[in-house]
Amino acid sequence: MNERPNVLMICTDHWSGGLLGAAGHERILTPTLDRLCEQGIRFANAYTTTPTCIPARRALMTGTSAKRHGDRVFNERLRMPPDLPTLPAVLGSVGYQTYAVGKLHVYPQRSRIGFDEVILNEEGRHHLGLFRDDYEIHLADAGFTGEELTHAMGNNDYTVRPWHLPERHHQTYWTTRQMCRAIQRRDPDRPGFWYCSYAAPHPPITPPRDYLDMYYHLGVDEPFIGEWAQDFEDMPYALKKRAVSWLTFDSVEKIAMARMGFYAQCTYIDHQIRLLIGTLREEGLLDSTWIVFTADHGDMLGNHRQWAKPPMLESSAKVPLIVVPPADRAEPARVDTRLAALRDIMPTLLDACGVDTPETVEGYSLLADRRRETLYCEHHEDGRAMRMVRDERYKLIWYPVGNRFQLFDMIDDPNEMRDLSDDASTADVRESLRRKLLDELYGVDLEWVDGDRYVGLPDRAVEIPADRGLLGQRGWRL
Repeated sequence: MNERPNVLMICTDHWSGGLLGAAGHERILTPTLDRLCEQGIRFANAYTTTPTCIPARRALMTGTSAKRHGDRVFNERLRMPPDLPTLPAVLGSVGYQTYAVGKLHVYPQRSRIGFDEVILNEEGRHHLGLFRDDYEIHLADAGFTGEELTHAMGNNDYTVRPWHLPERHHQTYWTTRQMCRAIQRRDPDRPGFWYCSYAAPHPPITPPRDYLDMYYHLGVDEPFIGEWAQDFEDMPYALKKRAVSWLTFDSVEKIAMARMGFYAQCTYIDHQIRLLIGTLREEGLLDSTWIVFTADHGDMLGNHRQWAKPPMLESSAKVPLIVVPPADRAEPARVDTRLAALRDIMPTLLDACGVDTPETVEGYSLLADRRRETLYCEHHEDGRAMRMVRDERYKLIWYPVGNRFQLFDMIDDPNEMRDLSDDASTADVRESLRRKLLDELYGVDLEWVDGDRYVGLPDRAVEIPADRGLLGQRGWRL
């Protein structure tokens, strides 16, 4: 007899925490997610502590930090540590049927990391050894062999066009359909853990035409540019190094089109989630299921002259996190402002399901009252390195190249418009956070400090590379 609750965890790629109507965004259309916020808990200060796909997903699935799971540099061929129990493996050990659909982004690509079954969409990363994933097999069976990327939009670019095949073959549509089928084919005598992992709104930006048309009519907001980002040449090296890949997005029209297409992909996912909820309802499972919505990281979308990830700025590092309990655990909807991280999701769900949390897990259950004083984030170990520590009010970012700091007041200045790192009124805050950041450093970081003194690395000039490969453009798969 199935006595434990079911779990539906929905993960997206590149979805910033602020891109929700419920979070106050005035242009994005997210009616389904807004309704979920009205029935559960929205964690308004949830972060991915290493803002790129692979490290973030390792944290999500193991409940650990980058220092423990081993990747803060986007290592595409790093296997999941065998001594770290994964969320699906732990749930499976107590009787859950565990099923994943969509993007897993592990190595080897067919590794199931504890899931009973994985139906895979790996976005055409054939360079890692997988000839054809399940989405590509689906297209081949439908008569569209090798055409998944013939829309000609890039996986790291922000050019936009409507989806080029019938809508039923869009990767978002396919992922939803496969997840609904998995729910319908469940073992009725076992609780289910269903992981629905959408590859969007990560580029390529190819929403169905109807969704792009919505934003042609509605319009989008313009990026915000902080005082500190007005002069591109004066920005920290690590930010300039990342931004030069998208310098061609230099006009109001190009930026608006990119944001319209991106928002359209978000809204398309939002509408597809309604089918997941509808399937749970029709199967008689909705009242006994925990629903979680999150993302691996955000996307700068032109804010502060940045695109994509992994800056420690809010548009990149803050993620949406919505937790909706089953009917018998329902409580008034609320916004929780605690500092939360992706590694907290595993212990939260284990707590929700009445399952013991492995000792390896470093995250905290968000169903308890525990609060962090600070949260540490990190990425890269070379000239692009960025380190961040945040308390409940202030955020300090350190860029080792140039030994640059930024300090933001996240209460009075949530869009990070004003850098307070040289403001005399915040000297005590700055020094306190610098000391706390020192306690988090390890590995190569220790070469950039001298005792309790930050020394960093010499500043560098940024060269604009010749983008012969169009940011990793892919082609026909014949």
